[in-house]
Order: sequence, then C-alpha cells, then structure tokens
Amino acid sequence: MQTVPIHRSTIRITNRMSTTPATSRSPQKNFFFVGIADPLPLFSVTMAADAFSGVIVSSLSDSGQSKPKFDEPVILKSCYDPNGISITVQSEAGRDLFEFPVTRTSEYSKVGKKGYLFEFDYETILFTFKNDADASMFHKSLGKLQLGKDLSVFTERTEDSSASQYFQFYGYLSQQQNMMQDYIRTSTYQRAILSNIDDFRDKVVLDVGAGSGILSFFAVQSGASRVYAVEASTMAQHAESLAKFNSLEQIQVVAGKIEEIELPEKVDIIISEPMGYMLFNERMLETFLHAKKWLKPGGKMFPSRGDLHIAPFNDETLYMEQFNKANFWYQQSFHGVDLSCLRSAAMKEYFRQPIVDTFDIRICTAKSVRHVVDFHTASESDLHRMEIPLEFHALQSGLVHGLAFWFDVAFFGSSTSVWLSTAPTEPLTHWYQVRCLLETPIFVKQGQLLTGTVLLLANKRQSYDVTIDLRVEGSGLTSTNTLDLKNPYFRYAGQPAQPPPGHSTASPSETYWAQLDVQGARQGECNSFTPVTMVNGMTVNGLGEVSAMNDMSGMSNSNSSLLGLGKQLTHYLILENQAGTRGSRPQVANTYPTSQIGGNAYSTTQQLVLGATSHYPLSNSLMIGDYVTPGSVILPTAAHLANMESFQP
Repeated sequence: MQTVPIHRSTIRITNRMSTTPATSRSPQKNFFFVGIADPLPLFSVTMAADAFSGVIVSSLSDSGQSKPKFDEPVILKSCYDPNGISITVQSEAGRDLFEFPVTRTSEYSKVGKKGYLFEFDYETILFTFKNDADASMFHKSLGKLQLGKDLSVFTERTEDSSASQYFQFYGYLSQQQNMMQDYIRTSTYQRAILSNIDDFRDKVVLDVGAGSGILSFFAVQSGASRVYAVEASTMAQHAESLAKFNSLEQIQVVAGKIEEIELPEKVDIIISEPMGYMLFNERMLETFLHAKKWLKPGGKMFPSRGDLHIAPFNDETLYMEQFNKANFWYQQSFHGVDLSCLRSAAMKEYFRQPIVDTFDIRICTAKSVRHVVDFHTASESDLHRMEIPLEFHALQSGLVHGLAFWFDVAFFGSSTSVWLSTAPTEPLTHWYQVRCLLETPIFVKQGQLLTGTVLLLANKRQSYDVTIDLRVEGSGLTSTNTLDLKNPYFRYAGQPAQPPPGHSTASPSETYWAQLDVQGARQGECNSFTPVTMVNGMTVNGLGEVSAMNDMSGMSNSNSSLLGLGKQLTHYLILENQAGTRGSRPQVANTYPTSQIGGNAYSTTQQLVLGATSHYPLSNSLMIGDYVTPGSVILPTAAHLANMESFQP
C-alpha cells in the first residue's frame, strides 16, 4: 500500500470539467482534484497525490501519427478520487490544463518503458515520463487499480455505481446545507459535545464522514487538541477551506475512506453522524464501527447507542393512495393499448417502496418494539443481517396496514447523556419517519397478540432489503411483504400530520369555542372586563360577548379595528336586540367597507344588519352551497327596508 506524507492545512482542491465533450449519451461531469502542498511527515493517507514533472503529452490520430499537444512539458498529478484516481495535467507555472478520472473500467495501456496511452471518446493521448522511476511509480498505482488489489472493506461491500452516486451526492454544498439546517440534528450534536467537555478537552478526536466539518468545529469548541476530519467525497475541499478560514489548525482534513486511510495515532473519541433513513440505510453505521480500529481502549463513541423503534399502524388513506397508483395499469384501452397485464407487477413495485414522511402517533395500534445497537460493542458483521422479533399487544381494533419505523440515538458522555430522537412525537428532522406497507392488510382485535419478524438484509447498494412477516396469534391470519429501502417514496409535502379519524371523544367544535371563551375571559381579566368599542356601536368584552349600542353618535373613528371572534364577519352581521332598541325590527347601521371588517378580502361597501337572532356571525367565504358566495350576496333594497319598517310581529 503506497502512502505519502501529508501535513495539516495543506490540502488544496480544484474543480475542473472533464476533457470529454458532452454528448446526449455521455454528459459532461465534474471531477475534483485533491492536491497536497508542502508535505511534512505528520501522518499518511492512502492514495495521496503524486506529482510527476517533465511529462510530454502527445495527441495520436486515428492513423497512429502523433503530435505534441502542448508546446512544453507539463506536470502530471495523480491523486485520490472516491472512484479510483484523478489525473490532473498542469503547466510548469501551475495552471490547470485538463483533468480526467481513471477507474477500473478506463481504457489505458503502457507503451514502452516510459509511456502510457489513454483513450478518450474524442482523442487518444500519450503521456511520456522523463525517467523510468516516475513511469514505474505511475504504473504501480494504475496496476493496483486495474487488478483490484488493496480492496478495502468498503469496496468489497459496495457496488461501484452506488458508491459513485453516494459520494457525488454528499459532495454538493446544497446537501450539506440540508443537513446543517436541520436545527434539531445540528443543535443536539452541539449540545451533546459541549455538555461533555471533559470527554473532549485536550483529547484527540476522529470525525468519520466529516462532510462540511461541522462536528469537528464542535469538538474544537469543546477543547479538542486535534481532530482528524475524514471525508471521502469532494466535500473535503470545503471542509479544509472552512478550517483555514476560521484559523483552526487543530482540524486536519483527511481525504479518503476510513477503511483505506492511515492515521499516525489512536484517538480518544470518535464522532460521526452515520444515521440514514430507518437508522441503517446507506450502511454508514458500518463505517462508523470500522473506525474503532483507531480508538484507544476505553475510548468513547458519539453517538453511543442507536434504538430502532417499530410499531404497527393503521392508515387507510396511505394504503389506498399506493393501491390506486397501480390502477393506472388496469386500463384496457390506453391509447388503444391494453395495460392490464402489468397491474400485478405495478402493485408489487409500489408496495416495495418504504414511505418517508411523518404521521400522528395515534395511528399506531400498539406500543413500539425497540431494537438496540450498542456502538461500543457492536461489530460491522452484526449489521449485515438483523432479524428483529416482534410482539405487539393491540391497543385498538382495526386493520394493520404495515409497520412504522423511527429511531433514537444516545450520546452517553461523562457529564450528561443527550438523546436525538426522530419519533413522531418529537420535532420533525430531515430523517422524518419511515412506514413499510403490507400488500395485504391484516385485521387485529383489541387485546390480540400480533407477532412476527422484521428481517434486514444488507445489500451492495448501501442499503437493505426489508422483509416483514406478521401473524395474529390464534387466528391463522398472516401477511408478508419485502421492501427495497434503497428506493423509498418521499411523500412528505410540508403539511402537519393529520390525526387519525374517529379519535374525538367530545365535540371538536364545542371544544374549540370553549377554549376561545377561556382565552377571552383571561384577556378580559387583564382588561378588568373593560368593553372595547368597535365600529358602528358594537362592543365586545373579555368573555367574547357582543352587544350593540344605541348611541351611534359617539362613533368617531371609522377605521377602528375589530377584535377577532374566531372567524371573519359576514356581509350580514346579525346581533341580538339590546335594551332600548325599537322592538324587534332590524336596525340598519351605517354602510362600512367589509375590507375593514375582520380583514375580508372583498372591497365593496356593504351594510350591517342588526336584528333579532341568536346566530353567531360566520364568514360567507367559508359557507358551502348557494346560500352566500362571493358575487351572489343580496343586500337589502329600499323596498325591503320599507317592508321591514312597516312589519309588526
């Protein structure tokens, strides 16, 4: 395994486009280069940069004729890339000329003792090194890559395509921002670290999958003497920039996978944010556990423990939503084509998707079962196959449409313990919750025992195949389903979770108005029940009681604001008679723009009718049917008013 020295605060990274021209089949991609400047023998990193000067670059035609591509020799740098090696060609002055990646599938060959030929879509390029030693070193690096030697644990358990997509995803600042802006996540980590200063003060810390390096910053805030921030994606360049910009020499960014890099010393504590959806997705937890090879005996892991919670749930809306998607394939004449033979396959595909969203905890029909992983004692192999036994005592009768999953992680420090929870009862995080549906729901009565298993099998796509097997004891009812955690359906639309139907034991309307009355009474106590004068002689006290005053002459401010009574006023505001009014005949108040009454959006001037009724005011914009709708409001005419004046009950 070839290594070269690297010193803190010396990683330099550039972002250049591939020399391959963009086409519809082979789009142009960004490739990143991690260079090392001023190396000092502090510690080593696998596959760090090698620089070769005096390299002659030639371009070969289809007939085999060669011509110089550049007027003078160049510098060729080969360095770490998540998918293999990144080659950067620079001028003697240090200006980047072009860059390209080399993977196990790249086409290249050795030519003579000092030449290497690389074939691209648009041209073939020959690199000729100035001496045999440089050519031999370059040849060894490519040979290891081509032959697959020095395969790491990560490489063996991960498909190349999955790893490429994974590291590209986490190399975007926008994705780092998405995680950093998760206030619950970021603040909980900071509190866990700063609340346990004794675990970090003057300690050596390893940050696994550091990303932007935010956890490394927290470790320095807590007094860490050195922090090795290991990051395999191109985000390493930004982490290094942040460390330099904030003058934190304690943070040493290491570009590479934890399974492949070398550190100069053991560490006192390992910090990481390795959790994925349903805790285990992305298989980053295995990388977190692998890092323990660098942990001193008795060292700490932050987080220290992970709890996966599993509970049965009832959600007819979600089930029918997925079920109805497959009905598209039930059409027998879609533009003249019969699709119905694919409906069964579509049904299986939709029900293989875990649902990522949030929900009201009351949809859960039994107390959750907890599967615990102690990160101090667990090994990587423990996470390859996890069979979790289930036993639920139904708290209510109904269909079980599937299983809901969420997780909690704990930070057990010397001073205090801090928990980060993704439970549906807690503030929402970017992990949300996950629900796995059964294709065939199973009916359970209150008090019955629901048993079964959840089997999590790791795959090379950095995820798991999830198999659910449920049965109702004593009834013979069973239901199973297998889901692909790599292919979830992101259902969350930004709306708060709706409570399940049928859970109201009292009138929600009466409960709401009772709460409003209590609130009004409290406001009235603060105001000593002093009536608040409103427009057109109306008043309201702290109890929400409305009255109409006889004396209209005292109204001097036509722009007075109304106290809200829970809803906007209608075009017809009808109030009970008060003492001194003329019998039971309605009293027509002065005209008043409804745009100034309760914030109504209609700008036409309309009249307030004060008459004998016990109805509460309602907003016409909320009424259903043809009774009162915008544009259909009928105002009293002069004839109507004359009839009302002459009417004697």
